[in-house]
Amino acid sequence: MMNPGTAASTARHLHLQDLPDCQVVVIGAGPYGLAAAAHLRAAGIQTHVFGEAMEFWAKQMPEGMMVRSVWEASHISDPRRALTLDAYVREKGLRLPRPMPLSDFIQYGRWFQQQVVPDLDVRRVAAVELAPRGFRVVLEDGQTIRAGRVVVATGIAKFCRRPPLFDGLPPELASHTSDHSQLSRFRGKSVAVIGGGQSGLESAALLHELGAAVEVIARQPRIRWLDQQLTWLKSRANPLRRALYPPSDVGPPGLNWICATPALFRRLPRSTQEWVAYRSIRPAGSGWLVPRLRAVPIATSRQVTAARDAGGDAVDLRLDDGSHRRVNHVLLATGYRVDISRHAFLGPDVLRGLRMVDGYPELGPGLESSVRGLHFMGAPAARSFGPVNRFVSGTVWAAPALARAIG
Repeated sequence: MMNPGTAASTARHLHLQDLPDCQVVVIGAGPYGLAAAAHLRAAGIQTHVFGEAMEFWAKQMPEGMMVRSVWEASHISDPRRALTLDAYVREKGLRLPRPMPLSDFIQYGRWFQQQVVPDLDVRRVAAVELAPRGFRVVLEDGQTIRAGRVVVATGIAKFCRRPPLFDGLPPELASHTSDHSQLSRFRGKSVAVIGGGQSGLESAALLHELGAAVEVIARQPRIRWLDQQLTWLKSRANPLRRALYPPSDVGPPGLNWICATPALFRRLPRSTQEWVAYRSIRPAGSGWLVPRLRAVPIATSRQVTAARDAGGDAVDLRLDDGSHRRVNHVLLATGYRVDISRHAFLGPDVLRGLRMVDGYPELGPGLESSVRGLHFMGAPAARSFGPVNRFVSGTVWAAPALARAIG
């Protein structure tokens, strides 16, 4: 009879034996990872997907938020267009409000995952290493899988931007919006929200509605509100709506078609690409936030120049106009800055082979990097193929492009 120690050792060995080789490993199960899996599997490409479905959306975006993108720009791509939001609400018998609550979009994403990747592997990837004829992917429990290609579709969680000015403050006094799935802990407290984009403005509205004393501090001279003057132009009653506005819904009229055509964006001079990207995704808030923020003070053309722990539950802020604020917490709505070297799972041999500019990988057809067989989707593809890759609507272009290149 096998003794208990030997039995346990054998069980561990069986558990950690390598997974069967596959053609493609997809890391990430948000909209881009799920869209990639849908197109790859439909093309008959053996695909193994790792990650927790819609994890960033569920755990690192505050509860109560709404989806900024319009309905038509919020479908996750699948080859037959059978898994749209419209299909989801029909199957579930739902009537969703517009703008759509974040919680409903998360449920849509999880429904999509069940249709496309019911065998989703929720373990985390610990390492991606070069191997003969592809890659060796090591999981958090030590198990490995070999794949000819790897698709990194991990979203923006690792790229949150925290200005160094606030490095000396503990998390209890200063945090990034991505640190919170709920803002109820700030009820009854005073909060300074740093940033005048959608995340900061909507966080401020939620904080105010929860009973916090909140102020927005933004460096831009005025807050830009989206769609305030374009209601009729974007309505179904306008016969020219489809000509003026592509379904991707990224960028102002004119530039939006460039954003919706990544192959065109890629051919533009770099200076033009930068101008298009800046004009298309500069900080702004949805028009439907305006009434929710009427009672919230917003200081524009202001920057924090000093932040000091004032002891207890307080932070002293000094602004560039010489004024001061004392608050209980600073909420940093300071966005994200792509830097793929922050992916701890990319091994040194992989990183050495990656050509990068300002943290972005240089990508070619099929979103393939300079490391053959390694692809990047989502925000890391924005420098090569334009700002639509920062939005769910970008899956409509990116996932088919990936599948065509691999197939």
